[in-house]
Amino acid sequence: MTSTKKIRIAIVAGEASGDLLGAGLIKALQQRFPQATFEGIGGPRMLALGFESFESMERLAVMGLTEVLGRVPELLRLRRRLVEYWQQQPPTVFIGIDAPDFNLGLEKKLKRSGITTIHYVSPTIWAWRQKRVFNVAESTHYVLTLFPFEAAFYEKHNIPVTFVGHPLADDIPMDMDQKTAQEKLSINTNRPTLAVLPGSRRSEVQRLAQLFMQAAKLCQRQLPDLQVLIPAANKHRFQQIQEIAQAFPDLSTKVVLGQAQDVMAASDAILLASGTATLEAMLVKRPMVVAYRVSRITHMLVSGMLKTPYVALPNLLANQLLVPELLQQQATPEHLAVAILKALHPQTVSKLHDTFRQIHQQLRCNASERAADAVAKLIS
Repeated sequence: MTSTKKIRIAIVAGEASGDLLGAGLIKALQQRFPQATFEGIGGPRMLALGFESFESMERLAVMGLTEVLGRVPELLRLRRRLVEYWQQQPPTVFIGIDAPDFNLGLEKKLKRSGITTIHYVSPTIWAWRQKRVFNVAESTHYVLTLFPFEAAFYEKHNIPVTFVGHPLADDIPMDMDQKTAQEKLSINTNRPTLAVLPGSRRSEVQRLAQLFMQAAKLCQRQLPDLQVLIPAANKHRFQQIQEIAQAFPDLSTKVVLGQAQDVMAASDAILLASGTATLEAMLVKRPMVVAYRVSRITHMLVSGMLKTPYVALPNLLANQLLVPELLQQQATPEHLAVAILKALHPQTVSKLHDTFRQIHQQLRCNASERAADAVAKLIS
């Protein structure tokens, strides 16, 4: 059912995964509200749907407690400008997509001004700093979660919530043909292929790309025909990764712009940074090795507050250690290489495949439509 009511929907999305969610939500809302306009901060997928972005989404893509310190004044100024603008010209509804450290403070001020606020993608309050749930309750009228265990957490605290599933589970086929993906990327279909995803943020790539390449180089000793595929999230990351890859001239490496899903599908195994990409790798149903490094201070501050035994989404969703997690000091080229070689073994994928399919089915809920339904109810 569509509405001719003119509405303005304000959205602030953080990083590439937020852009993906935002685009799916905008498309579904446009079907319900053809006259709606969308504004705020978003990425290229959202812009392609007519979204008006006031600033580059890259400005919000910061990670880590110490890493963000140098950006605090800039981010506070940006948030203050957004608050003032929307207080003067109130939108019909505000939707904060991910980026909780930025969005929840924004939502709190807008909510106090009488603007309906929705937070899409739960902060990891179930994993650490659980008292943040009270901040969520104070900041937003409604929470949309991607995973079922998140919705259960909010229901326990009497916060209005809907589990919508994950758009990636809707978009990614249950089975992706590896050879088709390899041919699409013009790579040799007869050589072992490792996908390397060091993250979408500049700081992540700076910290992880060389480490991942060193691990791949060690794997090459046992697999001389190994080829490495690296998808870059954008043109800036493409240039950054290309420069790092030049230090490994003997390693057969191909860097491509975007096409992360095709790169994963073309691979025999995936080495990647912890984050949303681990979910995508699971939905593509490829064995993976998950690694991450943050500054020592950030690690010290966060590790004492963790409430879950895992960080990788496949492990969290299965509530068991399905895929290896190598974090901080464990993330060495040698340890990563051992894990990668094990992941490349044919027996590994056969063990994981059925479990990955079960989780995929659980998350396939037509997420963007369910999220749009929840937003539409609040608007009406």
